[in-house]
Amino acid sequence: MFDVGECLVDETREYGTWADWLGVPRHTFAAVFGAVIARGLDYRETFQVFAPGFDLPAQREARASAGKPETFGEDDLYHDVRPALRELREAGLWVGIAGNQTARAGTILTSLDLPADMIATSDDWGVTKPDPTFFDCVVREAQCAAGEVLYVGDRLDNDIRPAASRGLRTALIRRGPWGVIQRDEAEARSLPTFRIDSLRELAGIVDEFNRTAR
Repeated sequence: MFDVGECLVDETREYGTWADWLGVPRHTFAAVFGAVIARGLDYRETFQVFAPGFDLPAQREARASAGKPETFGEDDLYHDVRPALRELREAGLWVGIAGNQTARAGTILTSLDLPADMIATSDDWGVTKPDPTFFDCVVREAQCAAGEVLYVGDRLDNDIRPAASRGLRTALIRRGPWGVIQRDEAEARSLPTFRIDSLRELAGIVDEFNRTAR
C-alpha cells in the first residue's frame, strides 16, 4: 500500500502554487516549510507564518472558486511510480494506494489509471493519518493480516510510526521534505522494515523477504 504525496506524487509544483496564492516568493515558502518540518511541527503551520488564522479547507474552496484548484497530473508523478507498481503487480502482489488526500485528489489519481488494485483517500474513510485507525482501514481493504501488508511512505510521523503500531510492515522512502529531513533520525534507521531511495527497489526487496520468511 502506497502513500501519495512525495511517495508517488512530487508536490513541488503544488506547494509552489500555494506560495503564489499567498503572494510570497516560492523559495521563501519552501524555506519556511522546511524549517517547520525540521522543528517537528505540523506542515500547516507554514501557512500561519504568512497568513495568521489561515483556514486550509476554506482556502482550498476559495482556490477552486477562483479557477485555481489544487491539482496534479502525470507530469507530477515520480519517474519510478509506474514501473514499480507494474513490477509488483506482475509479481502477483496486490497493490493499493491510500493517503491523506481530498476526494478531488482521489478522482485525479483514479483518472491517471495507475497499475493499482485499489485507490482510497482519507476523505473516503473519514480518518486521517497519523490516526492509527487509518491503518486499520488499510488492512481491511487489503483483506489480509496486518503483518502481510507493506505500507510505503516518506514520513516517520504520519506513515511509518502509526503503521508499525498497527502491526504493518513499512518501507520508508527517503525523498521529499520529510523523507530528507527525517531520514537520519534514530527511528528512521531502526523502525522501518525497509529503507529505500527508489520505488524500483521494492520488487526485489519484497521477493527476497517473502522467500526467506517462508
